[in-house]
Amino acid sequence: MSKSSVAIIAGSQLADYHFGEEHAFGPLRHKAFLEGMDSLGLSSQVEWLAPVQCDTKSLQSFHNDEFVEMVRQRSEAGTGFLDSGDTPARKGIFEAASTVVGSVLDMVDRIMDKQFRRGFVPIAGLHHGYRDHCSGFCVFNDCAIAIEHLRKRHDLKKILYVDIDAHHGDGVFYNYDSDSNLFIVDFHEDGRFLYPGTGAADETGSGPANGTKMNFPMSKQANDEDFSRLWSEAETFIKSIEPEFIILQCGADSMKGDPITHLEYSQQSYQLATESLSRIADEICDGRLVALGGGGYNMENIALAWPVVVRAML
Repeated sequence: MSKSSVAIIAGSQLADYHFGEEHAFGPLRHKAFLEGMDSLGLSSQVEWLAPVQCDTKSLQSFHNDEFVEMVRQRSEAGTGFLDSGDTPARKGIFEAASTVVGSVLDMVDRIMDKQFRRGFVPIAGLHHGYRDHCSGFCVFNDCAIAIEHLRKRHDLKKILYVDIDAHHGDGVFYNYDSDSNLFIVDFHEDGRFLYPGTGAADETGSGPANGTKMNFPMSKQANDEDFSRLWSEAETFIKSIEPEFIILQCGADSMKGDPITHLEYSQQSYQLATESLSRIADEICDGRLVALGGGGYNMENIALAWPVVVRAML
């Protein structure tokens, strides 16, 4: 085990996953995180690792070949959109998106190999990606590819995916809706008020997977108190599962003041969720927890939320 139990992947190749200055998912998010780490005095307490780009085969473990090829071609051309209009096809986005995936897989491998107990990848958690299309600023679904990787390379059975981003993690949820070995806990703003409009409380998994998923649609202006009250219910469910690995998508867009969402958490909710999951991971699965930055469109909130996640993992 290295000098720190927690590793972070950061660097210019990872920061390059963005859609331009004018886009909500802009180029300053990575820098905001680093500044937040410095202001909390955490930068010297973690191990810093360089980004890694994955190969096409890794992308194809979840996405279909035609979609991967379409992204490659539009990335080379650098014009148009990768979806119906939210996600521009800028030059180099294929490589940048492949670096998000590769970095997450590298971190997962390092945790599985016991180099670190936990890891954080700030520009990651692209939970709206589907097998055959991208949506909501998410080109390749690194969360889902990590799930496939943990199964195929590390032979894990029970994986837990927890998502506290303001948007429902539809690309993970519906692709594993009937999968009884992927357990999901998803807190998000109620789909009646926010994209992608999904994730009702009565969606708990279909067929053999019924009861393996939990959705917590939160009302507008839901705060730390609301989150804390429901978290205890989620925590009971998580402990009963006894997962072998935990993935946390911790989008900073659930914090008060995000320009495109309406939840009003503070750092407290991020700390609560991460401390709880770290404790459970230590008790049940050798500490194995990877956190992925996810959304967040207010730079001050990114600088507040993600470093608190790292501190809680420490």
